[in-house]
Amino acid sequence: MIGWVLVIVGALNWGLMGAFEYNLVHALVGSWPTAERVVYVLVGLAAVMLVVGCRCKTCSSGSSEGSCCTKESK
Repeated sequence: MIGWVLVIVGALNWGLMGAFEYNLVHALVGSWPTAERVVYVLVGLAAVMLVVGCRCKTCSSGSSEGSCCTKESK
């Protein structure tokens, strides 16, 4: 869930940058450059996780198709 939120924030930020030259992340945490950089890194890692590292399947514990199973729930 957190990964999806971060990817959506990143996508919205890119859309706003392209359309209006408005940086949403900078507007939210711009007074803390380190925090801004951390948000960008987390957005990138979330995107990689969703594209490469997360192969979602139905878990035996009853998790839905849209969630990733942990080793304990497989």
